[in-house]
Amino acid sequence: MSVRAVLAAGAAAVLAAGLLGGCSGGDESEAAPKSTVLVPGRPGEPNKTAVRGPATPAPPTAAEIRFVEMMIPHHRQAVEMAGLAPGQAAAAQIKSLAERIGGGQRAEMAAMQSWLGKNGRPTGSPGGGHGGHGGPSAQATAHTGMPGMATPEQMGRLRAARGAEFDRLFLTLMITHHQGALTMTKDVIDKGTDVTVQELARDVEAGQQAEINRMRAIMPKD
Repeated sequence: MSVRAVLAAGAAAVLAAGLLGGCSGGDESEAAPKSTVLVPGRPGEPNKTAVRGPATPAPPTAAEIRFVEMMIPHHRQAVEMAGLAPGQAAAAQIKSLAERIGGGQRAEMAAMQSWLGKNGRPTGSPGGGHGGHGGPSAQATAHTGMPGMATPEQMGRLRAARGAEFDRLFLTLMITHHQGALTMTKDVIDKGTDVTVQELARDVEAGQQAEINRMRAIMPKD
């Protein structure tokens, strides 16, 4: 996810493949293919065949489940913020960046919702708040305790801003938002068992750090 444009086109497919091949919740045949191999016998004994392959994967940890459940509404707020840019931003580069952020995070949200469903967890509604909390405003209120989340007051200011004022506020809030996501990834990377979640967390870490660097570079100068 180091390049957000690539992620927007391919994240859903890549993570969906992980869901089918690497996440828990399915039976052993879903976890990984097995193969038949020839096992040489001892002197004087015939050769034998054996089925070899990975064991059934361990279930995801509580931390991994919590990470995905929290990252969905976290992404949803970023998508809402990015959706304001086409009509309110002054700079074309802000609009382009917002489009990449929105597309990439929507793809990740879809993959995370699919993962939750496969693991028997509530997925939330794609257009509303996490866990049925309602629309974007209700979602923002319910999840302001998560790292980097903009407050309802900050979201109100962003919705009202136009032109250069919007550009600066958008970048300021989105950098903080991305930094919050990086904090969340530190709590799960290398501390779980689910391949899909571990790959997702690393993608979030790499992609959002790259976007932070980009946003700092284009921040309007005083």
